[in-house]
Amino acid sequence: MQRRFTLNYWQDSGWCVGKLKEVPGVFSQGETLEELEVNIVDAYQLVMEDAAAISRDSSTAN
Repeated sequence: MQRRFTLNYWQDSGWCVGKLKEVPGVFSQGETLEELEVNIVDAYQLVMEDAAAISRDSSTAN
């Protein structure tokens, strides 16, 4: 299943900087909007992998 999110983005010192509205803490940047879009997907995947690892660790600690 593919999820859809809102990418809020702005220009900062020549970079496109953005964050996912629905997922606090997922930020990234790129030299172009297209690069930002690729980078924000990578950032989201890393956050989700970390969350899954933390969940696994806490369930095995009990």
